[in-house]
Amino acid sequence: MYAGKRQADNEIAQAAWLYYVGNLSQQEVSEHLGISRFKVLRMLADAREQGLVRISVEHRTSRTLALADRLAEAFDLSEVQVAPVPSDVLDDSYSRAAVGMLAAGYLARIAATETPVTVGVGWGRTLSAMADNVTAVTNQNLTFVSLMGSVTHATHTAPGDVCVRLAAQTGGRALLLPAPFVTDSASACEMVMSQRLVAEALTVARKADHALMSIGECREGAILFESGIFSEEQLQQLLDADVVGDCCGVFFKADGSVADIELNRSTPCVKPQEFTGMDAVILASGKGKCAATLAVLRGGFVNRLMVDEALAVLLLENVEAGMN
Repeated sequence: MYAGKRQADNEIAQAAWLYYVGNLSQQEVSEHLGISRFKVLRMLADAREQGLVRISVEHRTSRTLALADRLAEAFDLSEVQVAPVPSDVLDDSYSRAAVGMLAAGYLARIAATETPVTVGVGWGRTLSAMADNVTAVTNQNLTFVSLMGSVTHATHTAPGDVCVRLAAQTGGRALLLPAPFVTDSASACEMVMSQRLVAEALTVARKADHALMSIGECREGAILFESGIFSEEQLQQLLDADVVGDCCGVFFKADGSVADIELNRSTPCVKPQEFTGMDAVILASGKGKCAATLAVLRGGFVNRLMVDEALAVLLLENVEAGMN
């Protein structure tokens, strides 16, 4: 109950910020947040009644709303949400939970419709945290589809598991991609993707209305490197190509380009150029995700970003340093 009220308060503050500080019209706020104009009016009224709006928006997240505005401008994003995290918190699990709550609120927002909605889902601990925080969302017209293949070991962070959990929690349905996360070669990947069930799942995934994805680091000690899913040759490809991060099985260099390596032709998944028409949402938490997050944002296919406060500050510092 407390978490639900906190999320509602954050959404009211966000609407008030966009209207009073961002100078958007009520219709523009409606379009920006993907909610009805009537709901915007109600949220603005609630903001005034709760004392959030005086001369400016007064809320514990006003600092993070300002960070969000700067990130949105820096990367030309339609929406950024920044989860406030106390400066003395050093455990990334706190940040993951905070970003997961933001994403759960976003899911509740897009699920508030009577029309069918398809949501593409990646994998990772932050996405799993989102699934942990989904409450009071019921919509039989929701379809969750994997954007990528799965890993060998069953975990609560795997793409299929997150899809199934979200479907079970919301009353929707899950459509899994019956393929491995990575194949042995580009030719093997082509063969896998030609299979009827794989092709059908990918067709649905490529036509998703929304995509919820997280960021993976590509460096020694990172989960991807320690997972055992890559061969020694594939790991060496990542190192030789100076890959810094991945998103849904696509591996990026620091400048946002997709690395020209066979590994990027060996993962059955939805590719960046295929996200056209979707609301592509990236979730990232923890300072260690800075380089990977910057690379994916520079890829130019992301519409919305949800991060924790410490990572948001670090992202802006890197962007502003690059501008000088």
